[in-house]
Amino acid sequence: MEEINNIEVVPCTNSNYLKPFRLHYNQNGARKSWDFMRTHDSVSVLIFNTTSHCFVLVKQFRPAVYMCEWEKTKPQPPEPAEQAGEGGDAAPASAATTPSTKGPTATSATTTSESSEGQAASEEEGAAASSSSSSARGQPPASVGVTYELCAGLVDKPQLSLEEIARQEVLEECGYDVPVAKLRRITSYRAGVGVTGAKQTMFYAEVSEENRVGEGGGQPEEGELIEVVTVPLHEAMTFAYDETIPKTMGVIFSFIWFHNNMSPKYKISTNV
Repeated sequence: MEEINNIEVVPCTNSNYLKPFRLHYNQNGARKSWDFMRTHDSVSVLIFNTTSHCFVLVKQFRPAVYMCEWEKTKPQPPEPAEQAGEGGDAAPASAATTPSTKGPTATSATTTSESSEGQAASEEEGAAASSSSSSARGQPPASVGVTYELCAGLVDKPQLSLEEIARQEVLEECGYDVPVAKLRRITSYRAGVGVTGAKQTMFYAEVSEENRVGEGGGQPEEGELIEVVTVPLHEAMTFAYDETIPKTMGVIFSFIWFHNNMSPKYKISTNV
């Protein structure tokens, strides 16, 4: 299990991955404001191994998920008197200058990733000692921030097509060399419409042990630490609807898509 410690949350003033903004606009005559973040679009790939009849997913620690879970366990501080105001009215200046949870929460969580990854490398304490220390501080175990996901990546290479980026991600994260022509486009959709509005394009790829050329795991030099995992086809829908298993919506949707479009081809129940 990952060892997470020396956590420090600081303001995110510069990032290659996201930029927070506040938009002021008129809608039907009413003046409104909205906090949002500009970020990259992305691709994801549902990978099905036709040799083992298993889906290939990735499993990794997500700082944003970890911090969200940690925040739930922290006691809420009392509301400052100057914000409550006389008669319970909120202070207008504070409301105007204090962003909602849309942008800053995710921004701080991203910064946490940058801080913890660099500092964790220098730690030499054992996992047991770290766990004991974390419990004493009320810090949750690293496992609460680990999620199951489709192989995915950012669209940050203008010279490459979406299919080429998807192929590259499958190779780097999962170790399969899939020709671009073998990638089937499933659909595209907007993710995080209240925060980023970024578009993700989903593909489907069939692989076999014959085109497995590596172990995957991502690129450590880019901060990636990815574990490749498999889900048997007959357990897919049970996995998708099991709320005790942290996963992305992409996993659930893609498993349903496979059940509706591909499972008859293999004549194997997806356990619906």
